[in-house]
Formats: sequence, structure tokens, C-alpha cells
Amino acid sequence: MNAASITRLFLLAAIWGASFLFMRVSVPAFGPVALIMFRVGIAAVFLGLVARVLKQSLGMGRLWKHFLSIGVLNSALPFLLFAYAAQSLPASLLAILNATSPLFGAAIGALWLGVPLTGSVALGLGCGLAGVSVLVGQNLALAGSAEWPAVAAGLLAPLSYSLASLYTKARPGLATPFGNAHGSMWMATLVLLPLFLLAPVRQTPDVGDWTAVALLAIVCTGAAYLLYFRLIDDVGPTRALSVTFLIPVFGVLWGTLFLGEAVGWHTLLGGTLILTGIALTAGLLGRRGQTA
Repeated sequence: MNAASITRLFLLAAIWGASFLFMRVSVPAFGPVALIMFRVGIAAVFLGLVARVLKQSLGMGRLWKHFLSIGVLNSALPFLLFAYAAQSLPASLLAILNATSPLFGAAIGALWLGVPLTGSVALGLGCGLAGVSVLVGQNLALAGSAEWPAVAAGLLAPLSYSLASLYTKARPGLATPFGNAHGSMWMATLVLLPLFLLAPVRQTPDVGDWTAVALLAIVCTGAAYLLYFRLIDDVGPTRALSVTFLIPVFGVLWGTLFLGEAVGWHTLLGGTLILTGIALTAGLLGRRGQTA
């Protein structure tokens, strides 16, 4: 990677790592449903304006089922699960759990799709499971068993991301990356609208709450997608996915700096095991003789 691409990579990781901070700050006032409704709705409008500037048509009438699948699996469902979990779990823990998506993808590939399970992938899954056990076990020991639903939501969200990734890989070229992001945001908004009518804003948000939501929607969702697609064009999808390793670092950093969250041995050990597991399942460890 050149210097510009490395800068974009770290900037994207910092932005996505901050999304857990903004959810943690704003979910008490909005509630999970209203928060995510505003997140995807504002992001859809933002991407719609960008599409007009770039003169990119969406083709919603032809691809609405495709956009609906991505909108549910990659936005509405995981965003909602993380927002629910953010009511009680630290932002740093959510950022680390988010990184387990590649581990779920490898497990699904082996169990459901019949992808051969190599030794490194098996070891990676074992490391990832151990890391999750350390993080979750320690958190429940500190907070009590009442946090099980939040922990389950924090693990189901990256599972949904991995299903969305498998879905899009099975349908290459159906829409452009920008089209997938733009169309899926509109469909996620439509899916969440009935839930929003049943679960409106919990209490009157203040300026800080609205600021957090605006940053979550425009910067962490709309602008982050644009930055990610630019990174894919620069370095390719495989190297762009290395952002997965950096998001937990920034998630823990922002949680510590702005929310005063403690970083104990369990956070460091669990996070290290998970990232090692991701590297093993992705084949990034143990390679020899490769050139950049």
C-alpha cells in the first residue's frame, strides 16, 4: 500500500471504531429502534445526494429484492442488534465482538457450504472461540448473567455481517459496490419503519444525542462506505478487509478516552486471540515467499 491508501485504511478504522462510541452515547435517549432508524434513514438521504452528484442511477425497480437482502443482513439487523447490546455493554467490547465476522464466515463455509477446513482455519476458529470466551466470560462475571441477551446480540450482529458477505459474494456484479450501499440503506429504512412506529424515540434527545446520531449516520455509515469503496479500488478487496484488525483497536481507544471504559487483561487477551484467529482463518499467518 502507498501512503495515501494506508491513511485511508486507518481513517476508516477510526471512523468505524467510533460508531460503537456514538451508539453507546445516543441509545439511552433514542432507544435501539429509533436510533438505527435515524442512522440508516439519514445515511440513505446522504448517499442519495452523493448519487445525484455522481449521476449514478440506482435501478431499485429491478434490484429491490437484492437490496432488501443486503439491507436486512448488512444494515438493519446487525445495526439493531449492536444498538440493543450498546444499552449495557461497553463500546470497547462491542468493537472487539464486531471483529468476529470473518470467523463466522469461515465456520459457515465449513459447516454449511462444505468448504474444506484446513489446519490453519481450524486453529483460527479455536483461537477466536477462546478469545470470545475470555471476553464474554469476564464481562458476565463483572456484570452478572442478566447481560446474556446483550452478549448474544453482540455476537449475532457479526454473524449477520458474515451472511451478508456470503450473499454478495454469491452474486458478483449484480450491482456496483456504491449501488449496494445506497440501495440497501433505503431498504433498511423501509424495513425499520414499522418497528419505529411501534417503538418511537424513548425520551427527548438533547443536542449531544442528535450530534452523535448525525455523526453515526453521515460519517460512520454514509461517508465510511464511500471511503471503503475508494480503498477497494486502490488496494483490492482482500487488503481492504485488513481494516477488520484495526477497528477493535480504535473501538477500545475511543471507549477508554471518551467513556472512561477500563481496559483489563481480559480485553487485551481476548482481543489478541480473536485477531490471531482472524489472521489464521484469512491465511495471513504462515505464508512464505509472497511479494506485495
